[in-house]
Amino acid sequence: MSRVTLAQWQTLAAVVDHGGFARAAEAIHKSPSTLNHAVHKLEEQLGVRVLEPVGRQVRLTEAGEMLLRRARQLIESAESLEDVAGRLAEGLEAEVVLAVDQLFPPDALARALDAFSAAYPHVRVQLHETVLNGGIEMLYDGRADLVATGLAAQGFLGEPLVTVRFIAVAHPEHPLHRLGRELDLRDLVQHRQLVVRDSAQRQSMDSGWLKAEQRWTVSHLDTSIGMLERGLGFAWLPETRIQAALESGRLRPLPLSAGGIRQVPMQLIYQDRDRAGPATRAMGANLAEAVRLCAVDSI
Repeated sequence: MSRVTLAQWQTLAAVVDHGGFARAAEAIHKSPSTLNHAVHKLEEQLGVRVLEPVGRQVRLTEAGEMLLRRARQLIESAESLEDVAGRLAEGLEAEVVLAVDQLFPPDALARALDAFSAAYPHVRVQLHETVLNGGIEMLYDGRADLVATGLAAQGFLGEPLVTVRFIAVAHPEHPLHRLGRELDLRDLVQHRQLVVRDSAQRQSMDSGWLKAEQRWTVSHLDTSIGMLERGLGFAWLPETRIQAALESGRLRPLPLSAGGIRQVPMQLIYQDRDRAGPATRAMGANLAEAVRLCAVDSI
């Protein structure tokens, strides 16, 4: 067991912060003699002098400054621990498991997580970046508290979140762009298509146009984008993921006569909204608000 209690360190901090025993006693509603005794007891137990008189006041010794600096970390940790315990007693979750399809706007996700962190700094977050049925599978298995997906989940009701626009793109020097004319799906058949693999383990699915004779399948959108920028194929990708590449000219929309743009509505689905804790509900609200704010910023 520690020889010095947390209360003794708190007493020393109060004396230092308030400039003396009298003011500290008034602030924490204890007598000056009680505080004086606590500090002297601390010095005896440590075998180190932590305070020295300066006129009618006291100040930390060099050893006292070092010890109190470290003691403040203990005090803050104890206060944080009590805060977490209080929130748990009120029903706050210790962890939120969030499954977000990779097509969800990354800026909105970052903004939502930042807002959540500020409000619930002690709640752990498990973020799963899923594709197609991956999030739905986690929902069915009870492994996710909250899912942002572009697919419907049987037996669950979703809330509209955001509509993501997909654009068919390729490198500016890709052979499809060199044709110099409007394209149709027969042109695409002759070239390599890049697609992202469904992250579901049991019931994976294919989505979109998949009739190209050559097809490469990758696990993440960022991998697909990197390959596209090297001229290794064409793909339909979320506009929010490739906006910078489009603006810089690293990628160009394919001039398709039809089907070059798709709209995918995303929804937010709770594992059980009625039983969701305050942190899970806050995460859902943050995701919706982040989408709204990002839309306002883009105007």
